[in-house]
Amino acid sequence: MKTALVLNGPNLNLLGTREPAVYGSQTLADVEKLCEAACAQHGFTLDFRQTNHEGQLVDWLHEAGRAQAAGTLAGVILNAGAYTHTSVALHDAIKGTGVTLIELHISNVHAREAFRHHSYISPAAKAVMAGFGVKGYPLAIAALAGF
Repeated sequence: MKTALVLNGPNLNLLGTREPAVYGSQTLADVEKLCEAACAQHGFTLDFRQTNHEGQLVDWLHEAGRAQAAGTLAGVILNAGAYTHTSVALHDAIKGTGVTLIELHISNVHAREAFRHHSYISPAAKAVMAGFGVKGYPLAIAALAGF
């Protein structure tokens, strides 16, 4: 059974309390439960992680590349938070490992502040999802199953 790796970046630990008008009222624990159900439906195991540290995300992407090469990983769903708009290091880690990755955003970043319109992740990602709220996570898992 392959694993779906869901990586969450900075401030996503604040889901449920941070700007609920933008991000909704569900917590990261609620998102993990949605992902568990979606993984069960698609025959994946779930590895769900969150960090506020860019280097940790890079290390996890390196690990994911090795797991995908070994045939144990279906792919990565990455909500990099603000690092989406600032991190060449994440872009390079995705390209360097060749991991199958879906970039995910809870809000529609293109309908928000101008600085959120550019992504360093998108050119290295297999697909991009934005604006579905936390329901985007199970949709992304379904997309991994289709790759």
